[in-house]
Amino acid sequence: MIALTLAAAVVVGMTLGLFGGGGSILTVPVLVYLAGVPTKAAIAMSLFVVAVTSAVSAVGHARAGRIRWRTGLIFGAAGMAGAYGGGLIGPYLPEALLMAAFAGMMLATAVAMIRDRTTPRARPAHRDLPVLHVIAEGVVVGLVTGLVGAGGGFLVVPALVLLGGLPMGVAVGTSLVVIAMKSLAGLAGYLHSVTIDWSLALPVTAAAVVGGLIGGGFAGRINADRLRKAFGWFVLAMGAFVLVQQAPPALLHSAWTVAGAALAAAVALVLWRRRSIAGKHPLHEDRSSWSKP
Repeated sequence: MIALTLAAAVVVGMTLGLFGGGGSILTVPVLVYLAGVPTKAAIAMSLFVVAVTSAVSAVGHARAGRIRWRTGLIFGAAGMAGAYGGGLIGPYLPEALLMAAFAGMMLATAVAMIRDRTTPRARPAHRDLPVLHVIAEGVVVGLVTGLVGAGGGFLVVPALVLLGGLPMGVAVGTSLVVIAMKSLAGLAGYLHSVTIDWSLALPVTAAAVVGGLIGGGFAGRINADRLRKAFGWFVLAMGAFVLVQQAPPALLHSAWTVAGAALAAAVALVLWRRRSIAGKHPLHEDRSSWSKP
């Protein structure tokens, strides 16, 4: 399973490098279901992997001039405060609740990546940065990051465009700085009560870093919209899988019963409608009443 885990880590890094977020949402499921890491340790390890990968991926964007440091540092500092709080709270919450919340984040990420939408308009460059709004959103996104170990790039990028007035390409690069900062803060919170297996964390991080460098190299050279939507459908399927895994057996049994009953009712309705239509067709009329010429 270690080879499959490392391959998945490369995909995580590639997605971070391409989109400035999204790939980190897969890190916890990869660690839990492929590597067999306990949920809370997987969240802490995910924060480390995402922090390092985002920081390394940001280097290429910085060289290309796609990072606004002032906006990123303000947003990132606010995110660090929220993430540290989330990292302190997360270890004391039930694992099932954390995984269910994580599945919800995956579904929200998938919807955000799949749906057709026009690129948000950046604010006019001459307007002042709404610092209070940026700080408030940074704290909220950071809290989510600290609790469930997801970078929250799908929230950060639109916020940087709408609040920070950044072009989309610059928002992607700046998002990586924000994600790195708040992931490190969330990790610091978790390390108070959770231990990380560094023999696994370091190779997974190295694989993700390689993927991040590959993704950053492809940024702007491929059709990002199609790739984003395809990845969104994949995340949607993964989120549904995680949610099903956390559902109580009795609830799953009831859900399958309801689904089976609904399918049976649908089949019966289709058959009834086909018989009804066939009974009205001229070919089925009584021909004995027809007069002969």
